[in-house]
Amino acid sequence: MQIYFTFEPREDLRKPLIAEFPEVNFVFDAKLREEQLAKADIVFTYGEDLTAENIALANNLQWIFVASAGVEKIPAKAIAERGIFVSNVRGIHKKPMAESVLAHILALKRGLPFIYEQQKKGEWNKKTSLSELNGSTALVIGPGAIGAEIGRILQVFGVYTIGCNRSGQSVESMDETHMIADLHKHLPKADIVISMLPSTDETKYLLTYEHFESMKDTAIFMNFGRGNVVKETELVRALQNKLIGHAVLDVFEVEPLPNASELWKLDNVTISPHFSSHSSRYVERALEIFKPNLKKWVAGERNLENKIDLLRGY
Repeated sequence: MQIYFTFEPREDLRKPLIAEFPEVNFVFDAKLREEQLAKADIVFTYGEDLTAENIALANNLQWIFVASAGVEKIPAKAIAERGIFVSNVRGIHKKPMAESVLAHILALKRGLPFIYEQQKKGEWNKKTSLSELNGSTALVIGPGAIGAEIGRILQVFGVYTIGCNRSGQSVESMDETHMIADLHKHLPKADIVISMLPSTDETKYLLTYEHFESMKDTAIFMNFGRGNVVKETELVRALQNKLIGHAVLDVFEVEPLPNASELWKLDNVTISPHFSSHSSRYVERALEIFKPNLKKWVAGERNLENKIDLLRGY
């Protein structure tokens, strides 16, 4: 069995993996090479490097392990037609992303951008408005593994949490949960609105200008799921018209965000370059999911964790 990593993990992560699976031939390469792909039974990838042409060459390929929560960039049709098993690292991002979301919220509530700016100027200035996170309400759109972790941490800070998902079924760390179809009813309650939605046909442009009209004019809107949940033009218009207090954006319709984007010019936006999930422990955590699944695979089991339905996109 050959497993092809289309990137090179650190040596301290490679050695234990090789030692634990002596029956497997591991190939690690920083650049995707078709000759290696043609021999691979399993591919471990971030997902962005695979094309339909690659899949056609991978005659032995049975399983693709995607080291990303999103799988929208892999050639789904070509993979599905071959019946290739796909799984991902759903849940791996919950710790660093929850910390990123919390850091941005606390920074805005406690005036950190203002503090940093005054320090650059060398000014002793207390003329800014500070608020508390305690006692506020947060609405999480798409409270999956990451959203639930964000809710858990926010509850520790005394925040009331509302979740909105497809089914309306209750979610851990949400004080109440409702269907996304009823989102308009619950947006006016929220001081913080956090989108954690994946990119699917159902979620594309789900949020409209009217949704921002339903929010408090002091609300913080945060998009940490996928950029195409809202059209940039509508978001820009909502921010220009001060429908909300601030937006924190880690994802965008087009990435990298073009220099010509109006978002760069607005003073009520925080732009993060889609790296809220980054951590020095990222590959380590991915391997913690991969290795138990690989043990099952070697033993002939196919009931693996985080199986992806490519037609749904998650």
